[in-house]
Amino acid sequence: MTFDHDIKATVRTIPDYPKKGILFRDITTLLADARAFRRAVDELVHPWAGAKVDKVAGIEAR
Repeated sequence: MTFDHDIKATVRTIPDYPKKGILFRDITTLLADARAFRRAVDELVHPWAGAKVDKVAGIEAR
């Protein structure tokens, strides 16, 4: 399986939440799966391996 397929299979999608036309991606199912979460983190880190990163910003939207 590819990473993209693994993530789509792990992250729960809730249609029409919080309102019609929106697909809410619930990552709590990803967080509950240690193997999938580790792979997601590894994939996020991979492009930056060896780079000098001083700061990381986590943008959250609710």
